[in-house]
Amino acid sequence: MIPYGRQSIDDDDIAAVAEVLRSPWLTQGPAVAYLEQSLTEYTGAEYAVAVSSATAALHVSCLALGVGPGDIVWTSPNSFVASSNCALYVGADVDFIDIDPVTRNICVTALEDKLALAKLNGSLPKVIVTVHFAGLSCDMEKIRALADNYNVYVIEDASHALGSEYLGQKVGGCHFSDITVFSFHPVKNIAAGEGGAILTNDICLANKVRQYACHGITKDTAEFTLNDASPCRYEQQMLGLNYRLSDLHSALAANQLTKLDYFREVRAKRVARYNAAFAIDPIQTPVDSSDLIAWHIYVVTFEQREVRDRCFEHLKAKGIYANIHYIPIPAQPYYQAKGFDMASFPNADAHYQKSLTLPLFVDMTDSEQQLVIETVKGAL
Repeated sequence: MIPYGRQSIDDDDIAAVAEVLRSPWLTQGPAVAYLEQSLTEYTGAEYAVAVSSATAALHVSCLALGVGPGDIVWTSPNSFVASSNCALYVGADVDFIDIDPVTRNICVTALEDKLALAKLNGSLPKVIVTVHFAGLSCDMEKIRALADNYNVYVIEDASHALGSEYLGQKVGGCHFSDITVFSFHPVKNIAAGEGGAILTNDICLANKVRQYACHGITKDTAEFTLNDASPCRYEQQMLGLNYRLSDLHSALAANQLTKLDYFREVRAKRVARYNAAFAIDPIQTPVDSSDLIAWHIYVVTFEQREVRDRCFEHLKAKGIYANIHYIPIPAQPYYQAKGFDMASFPNADAHYQKSLTLPLFVDMTDSEQQLVIETVKGAL
């Protein structure tokens, strides 16, 4: 069986986790702080907060930015549902900006038009959640300029893009956003089993997301609101959640981070081989970029849905498990019940109807990739 994605774990990773198991700290210990420091050093961001998942990261990011009832959050329809659910968790409304058919990221022109109309209607969003699909960064410089013009916060959902660069700078450095979130799910660019992180250059936001992720509690005496001389005092100052990441997960993620650049190189070679193999076929391969892309997934687009579906079944019959990224969020039954119409997002719908995610992972062998290529060609 060849999956569409899989973690790459070696003896060094196992040793890192075993070291934590032999230590006094399984959670809330030094491995968490080490992961956070490693993330800031790698990305260039000033602050990092490790949390239990990228979903948790998006949730507490919205809380820290003050998003709540009466507010609106915009994001891409071509994403996992967590990118929009985070707005609903805090009582806000959500809407979507259609994607560019080539990059599969938020279309900047569509965003510009939607912002202008929203200003006239008095319905500007409080936050835009950009999604770096497959590892390719959105055009963040233009998005940031538009957001500043309309006084809108920007969260980068970089769950696919740890290791990628934009304008020569690491994604995660928050050069054009208020917050960036990462995922350490096993099929992502580094694995922690589960886990995620929030990065920012704003110390106030960093302190808020950390407090929200830990029950709303602070032990910093400088932040206390009540007078109490007890040396063991702590205060719950807001309604928070238990979104902390354990030392076990942190140790694995930190060790994986040391291999991220190697992982990116291996994935890039696999992508190049796919692109060369499909160059003369009626398949749209992913867009290239002058910046480094840490390819999380490899998505091709067929001319017709019938061909895509036939290819999916043909691969499955050979023990090759492809996937679809994504069924558009507004097409999901929960969001359909909220009144969303896919006619408003034709590019995202067209992408869903004709696209397929082929297997891509670090430990993929040449023979496995060749089987995928031959099977796709056979389906065509």
